[in-house]
Amino acid sequence: MATTAWSQDKHLSSVNLAMSAQQRKDLQAFRNRLPIFSVKGHLLTEIQKVKTAIIIGETGSGKTTQIPQYLYERGLISKQIAVTQPRRVAAISLAQRVATELGVNVGGKVGYCVRFEDVTSPETKIKFMTDGMMLRETLLDPLLKRYSVIILDEAHERTVQTDILFGVVKAAQRKRTEQGHHPLKVFYTAQTQSDYMFASIVTLFQLHKENPDRGDVLIFLTGQDEIDAAVKMIRSVARDLDHSLPRITVYPLYAALPSHQQLKVFEPAPQGVRKVVVSTNIAETSVTISGIKYVIDSGRVKAKVYNPNSGLDLLRVVQASKDQCIQRMGRAGREEPGTCYRLFTEREFERFRDNTMPEIQRSNLASVVLQLLGLGITRVFDFDFIDPPSEELLSSALIELQQLGAVEGIPDADLTPLGKQMLAYPLVPRLAKVLLLASTHGCLEEILTIVSMLSVDSVMVNPTNKKDEAQAARDKFMSSEGDHITLLNIFRAHKAAKSSKQFCQCNFLNGRNLSTATSVRKQLRDICTRQGLEVTSCGRTTTSVRKCLAAGFFMSAAQLQKEGEYLTLASNEPVSIHPSSALARSKPAVVIYTELVKTTKCYMRDVSVVDPSWLTEAATDYFRRKRLGHVNT
Repeated sequence: MATTAWSQDKHLSSVNLAMSAQQRKDLQAFRNRLPIFSVKGHLLTEIQKVKTAIIIGETGSGKTTQIPQYLYERGLISKQIAVTQPRRVAAISLAQRVATELGVNVGGKVGYCVRFEDVTSPETKIKFMTDGMMLRETLLDPLLKRYSVIILDEAHERTVQTDILFGVVKAAQRKRTEQGHHPLKVFYTAQTQSDYMFASIVTLFQLHKENPDRGDVLIFLTGQDEIDAAVKMIRSVARDLDHSLPRITVYPLYAALPSHQQLKVFEPAPQGVRKVVVSTNIAETSVTISGIKYVIDSGRVKAKVYNPNSGLDLLRVVQASKDQCIQRMGRAGREEPGTCYRLFTEREFERFRDNTMPEIQRSNLASVVLQLLGLGITRVFDFDFIDPPSEELLSSALIELQQLGAVEGIPDADLTPLGKQMLAYPLVPRLAKVLLLASTHGCLEEILTIVSMLSVDSVMVNPTNKKDEAQAARDKFMSSEGDHITLLNIFRAHKAAKSSKQFCQCNFLNGRNLSTATSVRKQLRDICTRQGLEVTSCGRTTTSVRKCLAAGFFMSAAQLQKEGEYLTLASNEPVSIHPSSALARSKPAVVIYTELVKTTKCYMRDVSVVDPSWLTEAATDYFRRKRLGHVNT
């Protein structure tokens, strides 16, 4: 039966293979017009990050036919992709359609399997099948070892067989994960560690002396500055090690690191050398580093946490969740038995949250609420969130939007004309307002650049052993007006450079992030043009630029005190200018900032000098309510 079906479908598919070049071109154009094509790259990136993904899209968006092809074309599978369907006809017709789009015969790279008909071969990579046939396969192979990816399509229909498949596939996934790991030992500290970074370095050298034979080490810390400091310390100590011990080579890993430096962590260490990688939580799930036998887990992670009472949006170090710690531990047992050293007590671990707090429960929700209002959902407190945020977070978001002039009437808020304009931009409301104001202030070209630079990871590269050299190279871009104008100067110089690569190398800048900023700027400029905004430049006189920034970030302003420290105008919180800022060596009377980072102190990042009158002019009522209308210079 299978042979007959194979010969029949092979004959039918030969007609598809005989398509003209124009027909093939038209077919590809049709695929590119499908809604799913516009998010192809982002979708594949997200799928790679997780073990299980739920994908929701409108009928006709291309989910069923395109996702298997994307996975196959990207080379993300080593075995087969199974796509289950509740109905026989759908499995057959989908296989024929995908085979046509790939230009192959049904039964070759693309096949199907339904009751009494198996049109597949050893070369089949994409296999459409009914739910029932998948269930039958699990009787012979409970772990479904022949598949790299299983797609349960039409899951919303909740047929009996689909619901059973959910449980079966989930169990197979869990068992395969367990079998794929080697035995792991886990050690906790006997006492609480007050300095987890120092403790991680001590642990590293202890295990290096006790287990010098083989096995690389992965250390989880929280952020770039912390990692760079740890790498520098490890290199310093490693130089004085006993010559009988293997040499150590150490690499940092974090998102802002240039690509060529990130790739070094994946290179095997030379014979007789132990590789040590010091990473943020990027190494939890996003990347896999071969050769790791030991994991040292600080139990900390850097996360953005918003306090609706103070209005402070802080990037600070918090406890990791149990789930995160388990993910980190799993990095050690991939290729051989491994060991995980947890720099916290077992009792402390028991008190960790089971799961990471959803971002929607710890973030400034001004953007979310603006989008909901744009959808016509005026009663945001009644919206059916999967993980409901607190009323304080929603109230704070509405108040912020009201202060920005985007909404009126709380709690049943309506969008103002300004709020409706803001919806057109994929930006947080504060930046959207800055952009819209820039058009009337004649500085939209400059604001487009600054907003784009703020929308990507840092463009500054600060190698651990060349920080002073890097700072000296970038001094020529520094502006006495602050960091936003400094970013503008860097972008302008990069654009004027003959060689981007050489320019970035000489000035310790991240070319990839600058390229992304250029792309973001083009997209934002296109939106501005479509919205009818006049795109003009203020030239070298950038006072109007800072005035626009003040109008958008008046809630993130700070005033210098007699003691030499700053207090935020919104909540009287003590803050300091970050050491990396262009204003670090000066003490302007009043500044605005776009980010707060909590380490040993609460630091303002991306800081600019502003005139106090600009703040009161932008938000007279706000400062009157706060009793901060009188601001001394």
